[in-house]
Amino acid sequence: MARHLLTRLASLLVSLALAAVVVFVVLRLLPGDAAGASLGVGTTSDQLEGLRAELGTDQPVPVQLGQWVAGLVQGDLGTSFVSRQPVADLVAARLPVTLPLSFAAFVLAVLVSVPLGVAAAVWRRGPLGVVVSALSQLGVAVPVFWVGVLLVLVLALQLGWLPPGGFPRQGWGDPAAAVRALVLPVVTVAIAMSAVMVRYVRSATLDVLDQDYVRTARSLGYGRWAALRRHGLRNGAAPVVAILGIELATSLLGAVVIENVFALPGLGTLLLDSVEARDLPVVQALVLGLTAVVLVVNVGVDLAQRALDPRLRLTGGAR
Repeated sequence: MARHLLTRLASLLVSLALAAVVVFVVLRLLPGDAAGASLGVGTTSDQLEGLRAELGTDQPVPVQLGQWVAGLVQGDLGTSFVSRQPVADLVAARLPVTLPLSFAAFVLAVLVSVPLGVAAAVWRRGPLGVVVSALSQLGVAVPVFWVGVLLVLVLALQLGWLPPGGFPRQGWGDPAAAVRALVLPVVTVAIAMSAVMVRYVRSATLDVLDQDYVRTARSLGYGRWAALRRHGLRNGAAPVVAILGIELATSLLGAVVIENVFALPGLGTLLLDSVEARDLPVVQALVLGLTAVVLVVNVGVDLAQRALDPRLRLTGGAR
């Protein structure tokens, strides 16, 4: 197990290094000029060259890459081209919005989708199984931003139960207002995630119910739920853990869309604003950060699957 852990950590470091290079180079290949975007129309060539020298974009790309990587190793994400503030400070100021939104949506989706998915599999031929399956298919087909708009229309504009968007200026200094501002975004993301997770949980549970060991347990007198709880849940947990890991990582990606729908000052709005302004240090830091989250979660999922299923430790692979 220790050898596998070291191998996975080494692979993670190599993947992060490659991701950093790819993100940096691809952003430099995109059309547009950061200095031109900052100065606007009507600037002279001397002004452009001066700003490029100040920003460091007049240097060769390999030199810029080396400087950025050296800063990353020291914990320095760079300085914004637009605000001239450290990128780390800009990211830290937005995390109190994005992290609670993503984590709360993930927890809510798990609490809803796991029991519904298991119930839909156990009663797959009954009304509950049919309704849950139909709703999950509908949830997968409907765009997440449309769900957000619909919730705003009904719960905020018509009923007036919750604010339609925005975040309090004092942030979490007013916890009640902050929670109210995040309720609709959290529910929106959770609905989209639950629709996907229910289908996978249902499929994994159906696979377990069809196994011989569950039939044997039923023949020995166990009820359907008792046989599933005693012999099936752990065997079906490994593929479900993989899906939960993917959804946890994508919950941060989903915040990019949802934060703009609800006008939340999180990482999603910071990313889109930075792309529009050609603020490359902010864009590359956020993209690399999201990539790192996905890679770290994948390693955690692999280790969790091996802990749940001893067969993976014996074969040395992962399903």
